[in-house]
Parts: sequence; structure tokens; C-alpha cells
Amino acid sequence: MKILITGANGLLGQHLTKLLLSKNYQVVATSRGESRLPFEPSGNYTYHSMDVADGFQTAAVMSLEKPDVVVHAAAMTQVDECELRPQQCERINVQGTSQILTDAETFSSHFIYISTDFVFDGEKGNYAEEDDPRPISLYGFSKLQAESMVQTCEIPFAIVRTCLVYGNLLKGTRSNIVSWVKESLEAGKTIQVVSDQLRTPTYVEDLAKGIALIIEKKATGIFHISGKDWLTPYDIAIRTANKFNLDASRIVKVDASTFTQPGRRPLKTGFVIEKARKELGYEPMSFDEGLALM
Repeated sequence: MKILITGANGLLGQHLTKLLLSKNYQVVATSRGESRLPFEPSGNYTYHSMDVADGFQTAAVMSLEKPDVVVHAAAMTQVDECELRPQQCERINVQGTSQILTDAETFSSHFIYISTDFVFDGEKGNYAEEDDPRPISLYGFSKLQAESMVQTCEIPFAIVRTCLVYGNLLKGTRSNIVSWVKESLEAGKTIQVVSDQLRTPTYVEDLAKGIALIIEKKATGIFHISGKDWLTPYDIAIRTANKFNLDASRIVKVDASTFTQPGRRPLKTGFVIEKARKELGYEPMSFDEGLALM
């Protein structure tokens, strides 16, 4: 089976590529620019530079590779950047999804779209798949628009919503909450971390395993794939400092009103993952177990 991954240079893309190659799938990794993946071209692995919003590029790659499954992980994910550059947000998150979805309908038999907890407003928290999305940021709205397009496609699809992904990149540098806290404290910086937001942080290898289960089972529908611990960013920062023997006194507890940010963040998200447990056999590790693996 041949699987094409968009956004393969990112944290999830790197780990998903590694996992699928270990399972002897053929993997076509795509991302903008040069490859940042630590794999050499082989009979089972190919990399293409591809902008998902460029119809000529996507059609060329998709018609050449004809993947059985497409995992669409490419996105503009920085909440504030989406607010400040709305046209670019719409181009990548909405037009890009439309383009790759159109090609997948021609060449593929299963489409898996990676979405986010930010499709919810954060009033309730602990969301299940059937809860009504109400995004409060342009980022969340663009991801919900893309979800809506996927739900009308002509091939079997799965939508994977996830939450606050953390872990180590295999190659390259881009921070997530854990690596930011660790690097900041190692540099002797004092950091402010909010204590009034709640999430179920997701270890990247768990997310990759959840997607692999969807591929293996040819599962369809919406799945919430996240960790199982409901934590605030402040909780995450304190646990990170303690795990890596860093100075937790440099972590200042604040609330969201401390920061003036262009994009609103939902206060309480986090997921109920019972559907993924029951239908996929998905079981995530604890946050502390994920930290230990980092």
C-alpha cells in the first residue's frame, strides 16, 4: 500500500513517516521546500517538494505516485499568524485542502485529514466527536471549513482531531510547548505560562499510531486522537521542569488575560477518546510517559 503524507517536514509528518516505513508501507513524503526528514530515498520512500495550494504541483505529484491513501497534515497552524495573514491562512488551510482532496478523489481510495481542538469554542471542554464545533479564531474556522469539504468528498474519509502535540523532531528545529519550556529554562530565562487553559496534550508517537490504526482498519468518520491527561500549560511546564531537573521557580503562573494576542484561544478543550479506544484500539500513554521518551 502506498501512502502520501502532506506536511511531512513537520513534527507529526516526520514521526508518521518513520512509523509507516517501519510497517513496510510505501511512503511518499511531501512538504514545501527541501526535505528535513532523516531518510534516504529507497524503494519504499520518496520525497517531493509540493505546495498543497498549487494545483499544478499537486496534480503532478498525485498523478505520478497514485497513492492509495492520502494523509493531509499540511497546514498553517500558528493561531496569531492566521489572524494577521488571513489570505495566506485561507490559501493553505482551505484552498490547499480543496486541491489535495480533488486530486485524492481521482487517484486514491482513502483520505485522512488532520484537524484540531481549536474547532471548538472552549466553553465546555472534554469534547466528544458529536459535539458542535464553534471556532473562535480564524485558524479554527479555516480548519472547520476544511473539515466540511472533506465530509462531502467522494471517497472514504477520516477526520482526526488532535490536541497540543508535543515530542522531539527527528531532524530540524521547531518548538512545541515541551521543547519551548525545556529550552527556555536551560537558557536561564523566566517564562510566563497560563494556568486557566485546559488541554489533553498528545505525544506525537501516539498520534502517529492512531493514524496508522485508521489506515490499517480503513476506518472512516471523525476521531478524537489525543492524550488522556487533562492539563493546563502551567501543569505541563512544571512537569517538564521537574522531569529534566530544571529550575521550576522560573515558571511564572499567569492567566490568558496577561497576553495580548491577535488570535483567541479556547479556554477548555481536551478530548473524550472513547470512540478511538473502542473502534481503533487506540490507547495513549500518560503525559509523564511521553516526557520520559523525550
